[in-house]
Amino acid sequence: MTAIEADVIIVGAGFAGALLADRLAAKGIRTAVLEAGPRVNRGAAFRTFLDTAIKTPESPYERLPEAEFPDTLDSGHWYRQAGPDVFKSTYLKAVGGTSWHWLGTCVRYVPSDFRMRSDFGRAVDWPIDYAELEPWYVEAERELGVAGDSDEDLGSPRSGPFPQPPIPGTWLDRVIARALEGTQYQVRLTPQARNSLAREGRPACCGSGTCIPICPVAAKYDATVHLDRAETAGAVIHERTTATFIEAGADGRVSAIRFRRPDGTGDLARGRVFILAGNAVETPRLLLHSRSEAAPGGIANASNQVGRNLMDHPIQLSWALAGEPVWPYRGPMATSGIENLRDGAFRSQRSALRIQISNDGWNWPTGGPVTLADSLSRRGLLGTDLRRAITDHASREVQLAALTEQLPDPENRITLDPLDADPYGVPLPRMHYRVGGYSRAGLDYARDVHDEIFARLNAGEIQHADDFQGSGHVIGTTRMGDDPRESVVDRNLRSHAHDNLFLIGAGVFPTASTANPTLTIAALALRAAEQVAAALAA
Repeated sequence: MTAIEADVIIVGAGFAGALLADRLAAKGIRTAVLEAGPRVNRGAAFRTFLDTAIKTPESPYERLPEAEFPDTLDSGHWYRQAGPDVFKSTYLKAVGGTSWHWLGTCVRYVPSDFRMRSDFGRAVDWPIDYAELEPWYVEAERELGVAGDSDEDLGSPRSGPFPQPPIPGTWLDRVIARALEGTQYQVRLTPQARNSLAREGRPACCGSGTCIPICPVAAKYDATVHLDRAETAGAVIHERTTATFIEAGADGRVSAIRFRRPDGTGDLARGRVFILAGNAVETPRLLLHSRSEAAPGGIANASNQVGRNLMDHPIQLSWALAGEPVWPYRGPMATSGIENLRDGAFRSQRSALRIQISNDGWNWPTGGPVTLADSLSRRGLLGTDLRRAITDHASREVQLAALTEQLPDPENRITLDPLDADPYGVPLPRMHYRVGGYSRAGLDYARDVHDEIFARLNAGEIQHADDFQGSGHVIGTTRMGDDPRESVVDRNLRSHAHDNLFLIGAGVFPTASTANPTLTIAALALRAAEQVAAALAA
């Protein structure tokens, strides 16, 4: 067995881990990254996706017994669901993490998202405000290469332009914008980490429409961009290397992280500073498992807050047939949305909304043209009649997805399952989850808004999903705060209990907002890189 030695040990090679590894290695800091999953061959993964009959966000990616992850089609795979609602969002274990199958949306929080308690009497305030994070949003947009319209008002004041011009809206976007003229609903182009121009050796978007689960040409940003840069600068990426236990002494300092590999080997990763950059399920799972005499409740858990306040963006999914062709199935899977329902005094009573206008027709709710062809043929349509019917139907398909904000609830939490464990003996995550009345009220309102939009489109065959959908956004469980009794990390994402341990990722978010979390993860990671470098210099 061979130990891993570095100045900084990072666990997790997704968005946060990649950005941190790049920044730290560029400063000459010896950096090692432990990643449970394997490297991904883009071409092979795309072929696997094409050959898979049922296409899910996870379908292109290799599953390994020692690096399992949740399954969209089976809510009990990997997760152990304790109810009362099913937690539906998933993630990957791979070099690059879930950045492989994210959509690419890069929406900022709005200023009031940091002041939920002060402005609306709900949840908690963040220990930092929008103004403090805003320069790091600019930096994150630059690093991810976000394409957007710098002149559009999305409710989040800017101090700098987007680094790339926006991805153009689709014909569907234009039809909906035209139909909503004179209403309160404002259709705006969506900022996204997707090349509108060739940039840094990566091509412009080719419009394949497979952003989830995989971009075939690497026009969409994924974390391998920064992992490659980090390796060039001297960082070492240890794939298929699973962190299983965190060791800390009576003085509160972390001394090492135990790891295991599928060949049966394992040892210690030793460093001066340790960073957990996994997602909001795997990070608390590791912390809770690392119980010892010095940390009887697990690492960083003196407050008993690790694993608590699990959140998502529960989605109201609705679909219909427009009265005229809108020609979906072109371009990225989403290029515009309705952003002006994300804030207002109503947030004291119900969730805000962010409505995504989806370019992939009925793919998500029904399976799209493939299942349509089957259902129409079963009605007796064949040949030319079948082709015409498919063309007519597919050309008019509209799908709206309203992301709601979920309030933090300490009873929504991740614990360790008492029966099932992975091959290395680490218990599986047990999900205690309830959507809650605040988000349910937002979901109800979203159906009304969707009906109003569909009416403007002269749409028929209107359908609303009976229950919420997961957004793929795993938020909370290791939240930041000024009070060590109510939080896990401080405003600089340093553990209250262990001064050489940092936690980075959506787990530290005190509240969920309606914004897709990636840009905020990136901004916080870049900000934290400065704090880590300062800790090493102290």
